[in-house]
This record gives sequence, C-alpha cells and structure tokens, in this order.
Amino acid sequence: RDYRQGDIAAHLFGNVGEVTAEQLDLPRYGGLEQGDSVGQSGIEYEYDRFLRGQPGADRFQVDALGRPTGQLGSERAAAGDNIRLTIDSDLQATADGALGSFGLPGAAVAMDVETGEVLAMSSAPSFDPEIFTRPITEGQYKSLVSRQNDAPLANRATQGLYPTGSIFKLVTALGALKSGDITPDEIVVDDGVLKLDTVVFKNAQDAVFGPINMSDALKVSSDIYFYELGKDLPYAKGGGVIQDTAMDLGLGEQTGIDLPAEGDGLVPTPAWRNRLYNDDLTDRPWTVGDNVNLAVGQGDLQADPLQMAVAYGALANGGRVVTPHLAQSVETVTGEVLEEIRPADKRTVEVPEDARATILGGLERAAMEEKGTSYPVFGNFPIPVAGKTGTAERGFYNSGLPVPDQAWYAALAPADDPEIVVVVTIERGGFGASSAAPVAARILEKYFNLPITPTIAVQQETPVE
Repeated sequence: RDYRQGDIAAHLFGNVGEVTAEQLDLPRYGGLEQGDSVGQSGIEYEYDRFLRGQPGADRFQVDALGRPTGQLGSERAAAGDNIRLTIDSDLQATADGALGSFGLPGAAVAMDVETGEVLAMSSAPSFDPEIFTRPITEGQYKSLVSRQNDAPLANRATQGLYPTGSIFKLVTALGALKSGDITPDEIVVDDGVLKLDTVVFKNAQDAVFGPINMSDALKVSSDIYFYELGKDLPYAKGGGVIQDTAMDLGLGEQTGIDLPAEGDGLVPTPAWRNRLYNDDLTDRPWTVGDNVNLAVGQGDLQADPLQMAVAYGALANGGRVVTPHLAQSVETVTGEVLEEIRPADKRTVEVPEDARATILGGLERAAMEEKGTSYPVFGNFPIPVAGKTGTAERGFYNSGLPVPDQAWYAALAPADDPEIVVVVTIERGGFGASSAAPVAARILEKYFNLPITPTIAVQQETPVE
C-alpha cells in the first residue's frame, strides 16, 4: 500500500501486513500462504475479503538441484475490489488539523444524524501507517503504544472511554422528561449547593443560577438542576431511569461501526456496583450520590466520542439509534457498484416531540445566546448550532496531583433541523468551551463551506462547563 495521506485518518485506514502463522489457521484466511499480505487493522482489516484480491502463482517442477524441469500450473492474480468510504477528505483534514493544533490527546467525530455515515473521525496523536509497510522494530512499536507518548496507535474515537461530563445531561434530561419526573417549565431553585448527608455538591466555579427551568439549565449548564434530577429520579436494585435512557441511546455497548476494535463503555447501575461490593472489589454499595454524579456525566460512567455522537444523533433524528459506518459501497476497479453498505438501525427509542424541542432549544440557547456556555465560540456563527459543553474530572495521578480536566463538546447543526452531529473530546483540555468547542466550530465551518477561523483556545472571564 501507498499511504499518500500520511497520518491523516491513519486510525481509519489501518494497515496491511504479512499474514501471521496464527491467522493462517483461521477460516477467513483460507487459501493464503506464508508471505501473503492481509489487512491487519482499520478498514484494511474490516474489508480485507474485498480489498485483498487473489494472489497469483506460477508453479514449477524442479529436480534435485532446484532446476526447473516443467511447469505444473499457473494461477492468475485477481485485483481486489475498492471500498468507497463515507469520509469527506477535506472535512477529515480539517478535523485532524484542528484537533492536533492543541498538542493534546483527543478525538473528534462528525456523523450524518440520519444515515450514520461517518464524515470525519480523528484521533490525536496520530501516526504514519507507512511504518507498517516494512518490518517494524520492537522499539518503534513500543513508541506507538506507550502511555508516555500518549499511545498514538489507539483510536480514541472508538476506544477512548472516559467520563463525559455535562454533555451527558442530554441523557438525564430526556429520561426525566419521559418519566414525568419534571416538566419543561417546572422551576428548580439553583442556590449553588446540594447536600447529601456529609457530601456537598456545587456548581462549577461555585456559580448560583437561581430559579431555572430545563431550557435555562441546559443553557448555563446548571449542575445543581441536574443533581436534583439525579437525586429524585427513581432507581431500583438493577438500574434506573438515567441508566435505562443511556442504554437505550447506545451507551454501554459497542456501536457496531465497521472497525475491528471498539470499546463497550460502562453505564454504572446499582446492580453493577453492588456486585463489586459483594465481591470485595469496591469499598461501598450503590448510593444516591452515585445517581447524582451520573446525572452530570461523572462518577463511574465511561463512554467514547462515537457513542456520544450516536446518542446526540438519536435526539436529532427523533429516536433512531443508527449504526455508524465508514464504508459506503464495494466497487470494482472500474467503478461498478457491487454492494451498497447500509447497516440497519440498532433500535428506535421513544423521543417525545415536546422533550426533543425542549432539549434542542436549551442546547441552542447554550451556543447562541449570551451567557450560554459556548456563546463565546458560537455566538456569531452564521448557522444555528445546538451545543453542549462538558468538563469531566479525571481523578489523580499516582503522585496525588489532580489530572487536568477533560474537555468535551457535542454539537448539532443546523439547530432547527439537524443534519450533522460533531463530538470532540480533548484529554487535559480543561473547560469544554475553551478547547473542544473551538475544534467543533472548525469542523462545522468546513462542513457548511464557511471561512475557517484559526483554532485557538477560547479564554473566558468565568469558566463554565
């Protein structure tokens, strides 16, 4: 293979390498011999049966000295087919460039909310797949997987499992509205503090927002509002409203994307934690505080950017949990379409129109109205955007020092009739509005053919989630 694009979309394309002895024992590699090449990762692996073609061979009879004495047969080589991808190459380059400009590990996903076609998928740091076109040394491989180098080989878009911070509030909001626990206009007084026994929960930067409804809470990202929902929403021995809604939207399971490696993630439930407690693997059983943390995307929640893109896409399209995919069709070398790739939706979930309108409206206010959490980034954007910032706490290093917060941003555009979802996360990126949101803005600028603004961290007088 000739990887002319360098490190752009390297995690998607994958690489080709010599078939291993272990692979030769597998049915999918029947008919191959040592020395043949096969796809080893990414699209190259997933669609190897189409791309590989049929190797040719001329077989000769030889004498004891190795001299040919006659031809036994000949097998003509057959070219492999082509895979047409859903990726927009210009959008992919923009996403890679914007994400890489921060010099931090992270990922970005852009997806068509109706079809699940992945338009761009970036993971930083990246690598040049050319390194796999020749024998790779042990040192080279270690550098690609080393945590000290931020593991360039890992595709953080599908394998990076993290707490999501406040972009998870979409899940809590939908579950609360569907359950009838709260109405769109019901007022919750955010006085900046929620006390549970000896534990005190506060807003970011100790903010106080006063009397607010759901749209207001999404606009300013009131943690107290969603803490109250987490406290009040029912949960039973096995799970609860928030957990069920999250799983309905595709969290806690693989998305089914056509890539060989993908994480499941984790939606923490009472049954899960209590099982760990009974097995002496954790120091306490499930408490209401776990539900409070989950309501704002903290605690034990683990999700990747692609899962969150699917969840936001389901809100946008009215409840269809799509199967994201990178391949659009299989074609011959002459361009004849042999197979259209249209994976079925995973499921359809109920998204009441009033709930959808309330949540989308709150997210649009968060991006487009003054004092909205991402207004400094999207306030003058020419296309209406519905967006949510997220800032996730990541615990502590072994030294005891805190790991810098993880930045998230999820966007739907146009807000009044979404066609694209963009999700960005940046490890150690701080507040979502400062780093992840500007990357999402560059991707949306390219998608809508707008002038591209240089990507810089957005400074805010009062950081917000």
